[in-house]
Amino acid sequence: MHRGSCLCGAVRFTVEGELHGPDACHCTKCRKHSGHYFVSTDVPRSAVTIAGEDKIGWFQSSEKARRGFCSVCGSSLFWDPLQRDWIGIAMGAFDTPTHTRVALNIYMADKGDYYDVADGVPRFDTVPPKPH
Repeated sequence: MHRGSCLCGAVRFTVEGELHGPDACHCTKCRKHSGHYFVSTDVPRSAVTIAGEDKIGWFQSSEKARRGFCSVCGSSLFWDPLQRDWIGIAMGAFDTPTHTRVALNIYMADKGDYYDVADGVPRFDTVPPKPH
């Protein structure tokens, strides 16, 4: 079981099962949402339990996804692709240890000019196709 919360604790969550290697998304929307690039792991919705759901603010950032944040402290918490059976949860919101490492850097073509990425992790200018 993995646990996490926003900065103020108004939103708390648990995730049953193992966490997959997270993606580091460098797209402009993720950078603006998080203040840097957004690192999240995708988990089945059925594995997530959230306390304080009434404190989650949602912003529809595209026709495909919305972003969740704590309406009290502003912590970026979720990337929610509409009509999918999973949700992305911000790695920074998890209590440690998570026993994960970043698996992919995505949307590198949109990366900010103020930082370098030298982690040796695969890089993609968009999102790579998922294996079937």
